[in-house]
Amino acid sequence: MRRPLTISQREDLHGRLLVGPTVIVVLLFAVLPFLAVVLFAFLDVRLVDIPRLYIDNLVFTGENVAAVWNSPRFWSAAVTTAVYAAASSAGAVLVGLAVALALRRPFRGRGLIRAMVLVPYVLPVVAAATIWKTLLNPGYGLVNAVGVEWLGWAEPIAFLTTTSRDLGPFAVPVALLCVIAFEVWKTFPLAFLFITARLQVVPEDVEEAAQIDGAGKTRVFRHLLLPELAGVMALLAVLRFLWSFQNFNDIYLLTGGAGGTEVLAVRVYSELVVRANIGTASATGLLMTGMLLVVVAVYAWLIRRERA
Repeated sequence: MRRPLTISQREDLHGRLLVGPTVIVVLLFAVLPFLAVVLFAFLDVRLVDIPRLYIDNLVFTGENVAAVWNSPRFWSAAVTTAVYAAASSAGAVLVGLAVALALRRPFRGRGLIRAMVLVPYVLPVVAAATIWKTLLNPGYGLVNAVGVEWLGWAEPIAFLTTTSRDLGPFAVPVALLCVIAFEVWKTFPLAFLFITARLQVVPEDVEEAAQIDGAGKTRVFRHLLLPELAGVMALLAVLRFLWSFQNFNDIYLLTGGAGGTEVLAVRVYSELVVRANIGTASATGLLMTGMLLVVVAVYAWLIRRERA
């Protein structure tokens, strides 16, 4: 006869049963696809070969990773991805901070304005991209119409297909700046929500005491508010960098990778769908994962160093 389970054993069993479905979902939709990417990255196989692929005819090779690693287009896309992710994440956090500070004090209509601020974040990305493409269209877009009629532009600008345009002594990456601006506009509400939530718990009496002692708004922000917000802003910056680094939908819908906006995610799509080369597509995705792991490792090291 089996001995009855103790209370701690029953709690442990119930806990395992509760997390079991989540573990299964993670294994099926995260771990197994990643293992497949690792496998295909080291196989001499194309997309059309998948239906006829068997264990006994697998040919392992490192040529896919070597070809991607030595490809100038891969490194060009990597640089573009890093610039895009860094600029969009920094922009989203800074704009979210500015809006959170502007809407911090109560005033009539603040609730409505806060709700409107969240519109870009909840708007479907297809609808948002369509709106931006319409506004930036060189033929009938509102931006070009205003530029030509009121700002003295000599001709309309194809914002989403122009790689660069001279502005004095500088060459401005027009299309890349447009997709960065779109990403900032689309994602700053998340930073706004996090920063607003953190501002709610900042002690107001300390801030009032500093103002009574003669500290201006700049000094209050620098010495009181900024230290309180530094942690959440750093976390937001890292999360936004990771999400932007692997972003595909926004750039593909806006430019399709044209105009110097080919990031690594678009590069993976091109290798897989256009060239039907699942090996180089998987190798590119694997190298992307390695780059993201480096970023996470550096962030973890900084956190550990700060707590030490």
